[in-house]
Amino acid sequence: MKLTATAPSHRHEHVVYESPQFRAGARAPAVGKACWQNRPHEGLRDPDHPGRQFTPNQKYAALVEACGYVPVALSGQDYVELLPAAWRAVNSYGIRINNRTYDVPELGPMRQRDSGVTAKRGLWEVHRDPYDVSRVWVRNHRGAGEWIQATWKYLNRAPVPFGDLAWDHVSHQLPKATEEELAEAVSALLTRAHAGPEQPAANKRKAKRSKADRRVTARTKATAPAAATPLPRPETQPSPEPPAEDEETMAEVIPLGIFDPLEDPWRRS
Repeated sequence: MKLTATAPSHRHEHVVYESPQFRAGARAPAVGKACWQNRPHEGLRDPDHPGRQFTPNQKYAALVEACGYVPVALSGQDYVELLPAAWRAVNSYGIRINNRTYDVPELGPMRQRDSGVTAKRGLWEVHRDPYDVSRVWVRNHRGAGEWIQATWKYLNRAPVPFGDLAWDHVSHQLPKATEEELAEAVSALLTRAHAGPEQPAANKRKAKRSKADRRVTARTKATAPAAATPLPRPETQPSPEPPAEDEETMAEVIPLGIFDPLEDPWRRS
């Protein structure tokens, strides 16, 4: 068997079948990243060092150091792709993750169906934010690979945003509680933390929160998304008076068009 690269001079006559990558049946991209990109090549040389061969990774690092790069902001699709992933079944009631139920009407065609991913036993790919349990994203393997956002079933019981830290803390305290009871317990914990320490009455002692409760509420508050600041109301200005007859009439003002970065500048009129 012969392996031919981009040029006949790179042809290899002897293939090492005993390589672990070939024995394990690894895919070509994985072999390329592990072997080809880290192996010196005859065609990758430097005029300042003609006797030295470089690897593709070394030449790429040199080019980035010389020319730099342009940082690109992540899109919403990229944000979901980088979240932690889990594989779950879509049942009639929705999806269960960490004893929480997520559902949305768009999951109808996926319920109790195989995703088609044989490597994951037909389960569906679910991405979630560990600092926000209010929603998850399910990849539609049967469609175009788009993401379907599913909402937590008891989100109305705990409207304050929180993460897995507060949920796990309450779950350890109430191991036999239901999902609804855990949601109410987390909401009560965050409400007590927001209200601050209570003043003890004259003939009644209030129970103090433990150090674990204070630590969990503090970290939950620190990682919670900031609330949107309401926009100030525009001030009402009196309507302008009509110009007098003896005043000079102003010329018509032609507003500038909105800048479109995707528009062809040579076609602007």
